[in-house]
Amino acid sequence: MTPIDRIIIEFDTALRSVVGGANAQRPTPGSEAATYSTLDAAERKHAAGLMRVNHVGEVCAQALYQSQKLVARNPQIQEMLDHSGQEEMDHLAWCETRLKELGSHTSYLNPIWYAGSFAIGLVAGLAGDKWSLGFVAETEKQVENHLESHLKKLPAEDHRSRAIVDQMRIDEIEHGQAALQAGGIDLPEPIQKMMQAISKVMTSTAYKI
Repeated sequence: MTPIDRIIIEFDTALRSVVGGANAQRPTPGSEAATYSTLDAAERKHAAGLMRVNHVGEVCAQALYQSQKLVARNPQIQEMLDHSGQEEMDHLAWCETRLKELGSHTSYLNPIWYAGSFAIGLVAGLAGDKWSLGFVAETEKQVENHLESHLKKLPAEDHRSRAIVDQMRIDEIEHGQAALQAGGIDLPEPIQKMMQAISKVMTSTAYKI
């Protein structure tokens, strides 16, 4: 592809991440489960809040992977980031679909989440590939823990949302391991704590807005 082609593709990815319309390459997990016939109104609202948080996480993931891929020094690392980013796009589409099924919406603050994450990813990428990959690994580790907590919080009868979250969790583990195997380093504890604090603000806000 020409540089112009790549710019158009990346812009399309950014646009779909922020305003919606992401396309998944894989079928949505849990498609055979009931949409929400066994959930009452309170359970649907709670499930939607959790899935909106997950959707915001995927918006941030797209921004991070796009920015880090942009400044990666090694073509193999660029390819790895691109592959992970494509699977994260599946997650984005799955969460968006589930939110529509639950009669809810994506976060109104998606442009802010995307812009902030893009800036953070750019800084991590400019620090060097080993730091960039370490940031990916730590991010995926925290996302894995976050998804595990959602599997405990989602309504027991919401098999559809639970199937989506569980497959996302499996993919995130693989993305984190791939980043470490590619040369990622363990981030200093203060950076890990800062990432956790930012994540807490994001999740508490996205649940409602």
